[in-house]
Amino acid sequence: MYKIAASDLDGTLLSSDHKILPFTKKVLIQLHEQGKEFIFATGRHHIDVAQMREQLGIPAFMITANGACVHNSQNDIIFQQHVQQDIIADIINMVKKDHDIIINLYRNDDWLVNKEDTKTDFNHENFTYSFFDIDNPPLEDIAKIFLTREDQDHDKLVIWENKIKAKFADRANIAFSSPSCLEIMDAGVSKGHALDAVAKMKGYQLKDCIAFGDGMNDYEMLSMAGKGIVMGTAHHKVKTALPNHEVIGSSDDQAVAHYLVKHLLD
Repeated sequence: MYKIAASDLDGTLLSSDHKILPFTKKVLIQLHEQGKEFIFATGRHHIDVAQMREQLGIPAFMITANGACVHNSQNDIIFQQHVQQDIIADIINMVKKDHDIIINLYRNDDWLVNKEDTKTDFNHENFTYSFFDIDNPPLEDIAKIFLTREDQDHDKLVIWENKIKAKFADRANIAFSSPSCLEIMDAGVSKGHALDAVAKMKGYQLKDCIAFGDGMNDYEMLSMAGKGIVMGTAHHKVKTALPNHEVIGSSDDQAVAHYLVKHLLD
């Protein structure tokens, strides 16, 4: 019934130690061998995901930075949409007075931060950040800006979510990828809109897609796909926002792979 399976990574496809487990890898390879498409759909940087795709060993499109970048299976950029420069400048000016906030930028092939985060586990084995000057920040070619705190206090990040939405709700997509990571992309950027574009490129429609996710940055993808599956470990905001969507198990149980075996593999 479904021709394309798109999955978020952290908290969804990957185990809690951020690995593609052997059974999941086997299932994704079988999916490819049976002529069905698998698509990475993540907030992660494309360089990070490309390394994961190489380990997996199947040609797969990559929706990265929550849909701001899309690469084909040959690693060519087929779509990118950057945050507008004045929004980047204004958000940095807003939050830089809060010394507990770590400002992260994805710019082209770089991951930039204003200061080191010694406690958050970003789980990137071969991809790391460099520093930028908060008083002279880069403004061009920014796929997304995201805010974290070393104490991972969700409620304090929600305060910033509300402030940023009050100013930029009509010009930016603002969503939590996890309770400890607040992300800002350009308006109209989402995993769902990127999945729509990839599906059409492959001759399919959103109704031909099944998608898996656990964060509010997955909302559009889960609501737009022919079937959207919510992880059992998803934040309660996700389950509240998608009350009629099927809920499955956890990433450590490899629930996505088991679902694919039951419903997509021949």
